[in-house]
Amino acid sequence: MTDAATAPEPGTVYLVGSGPGDPELLTVKAKRLLERADVVLHDRLPGPEILEGLSAERCEDVGKRGGGERTPQPEINERLVGFAREGNSVVRLKGGDSFVFGRGGEEAEYLAAHGIPFEIVPGVTSATAAPAVAGIPVTHREHTSSISIVTGHEDPTKPESAVDWEALAAVGGTIVVLMGVRRLPDYTGALLEAGMLPETPVALVERATWPNQQVATGTLETIVDARDEVGIEPPAVTVVGEVAATRATVLEFIANETADKEV
Repeated sequence: MTDAATAPEPGTVYLVGSGPGDPELLTVKAKRLLERADVVLHDRLPGPEILEGLSAERCEDVGKRGGGERTPQPEINERLVGFAREGNSVVRLKGGDSFVFGRGGEEAEYLAAHGIPFEIVPGVTSATAAPAVAGIPVTHREHTSSISIVTGHEDPTKPESAVDWEALAAVGGTIVVLMGVRRLPDYTGALLEAGMLPETPVALVERATWPNQQVATGTLETIVDARDEVGIEPPAVTVVGEVAATRATVLEFIANETADKEV
């Protein structure tokens, strides 16, 4: 049995954001760490080409899987600590940026509490990248100078909801909703109830930078129908605000564009 005197020095855990999915949008540092890692614990959101390029014997899928199966966060935390204590270099790989709704902060705190050295490697967040590749700037001098980034997982009618849709409607600017495909009718309804105009432009960008990227555009009043006609599925980013309408002015010249549906 290994005791404290003979135990290896703990390895470092790298909390790495993989960007929206295109392997060319991995940072140089992320690519280097992935090539050298002893263990990679990944979610399902890193793009398919990124995951296919990893050595299967070094990888462990700890994301959501078919049938709603998922690895609980406490178990992920324990595995990070366990692998590091064996002296491994560990990459915790997530889509986008792990500190933007990626639980990277929770993992950092857990590692610190257990004496495990770690490093944070930021990634390109889908909150700005997904709109950008679809031709939508999240800020624009003629439209808005503010952005609100929120989760769409929650039920807007819950009294204890962490997202104040009424306040967001009052602030205006661009609202970017992550993980909000299924609750789209709920929060667009909440924004309308809060006084946002029905004709406010809205866009949904599914699997941004992936080979099967799709975009649906419409307004607060029509975007649910547009979502259904295009068949938008998670993961997708919702953009609410005047900037969503600028896509139409550049659409013809976006080199990586796929067809979308406007309702």
